[in-house]
Amino acid sequence: MTLDRARQMLKVQADFGGFYNGNSAKLILSEVQREHGQGAVDQLILELQLDRIFGFEPGTRFEGGLAIGKQ
Repeated sequence: MTLDRARQMLKVQADFGGFYNGNSAKLILSEVQREHGQGAVDQLILELQLDRIFGFEPGTRFEGGLAIGKQ
């Protein structure tokens, strides 16, 4: 998945907000983590304000749709 595609998909989830969309965002961030690394995840969290919307903090690892905590 490209970062642009991830950004588009995360924007849709962020626009809706809510618990289920937060789970979808975790899955997307898991894929970004696997393909592009922690720096890309942190950038997307800050850029799309996912910290404010879903409570995701920069430094949180995402694996298999789970938020694992800060490294």
